[in-house]
Amino acid sequence: MTTAKLTFTDVALTVNVPSGTRIIEISEKIGSGITYGCREGECGTCMTHVIEGAEFLSEASALETRVLKENLAGRHDRLACQCQVLGGAVKVRPG
Repeated sequence: MTTAKLTFTDVALTVNVPSGTRIIEISEKIGSGITYGCREGECGTCMTHVIEGAEFLSEASALETRVLKENLAGRHDRLACQCQVLGGAVKVRPG
């Protein structure tokens, strides 16, 4: 199984995660400050800023793209409940 390194800068912690893991799953386990509401990609509460490694993340779905646009997200923002880490090293912080 492929693994990736996921760093949460708000708690200064890096963890190894299996490929395909959603950012919100690990955030909950380690106590990062990424908050969430629906976990379905509808509310935009879990917006997360990707500092490094955006190329190692899953493509944004049409739903995620719409919600990010509605919430005036920046170019490097993603929804932690929708975004999967696929490999490499990714660094994020609550958005």
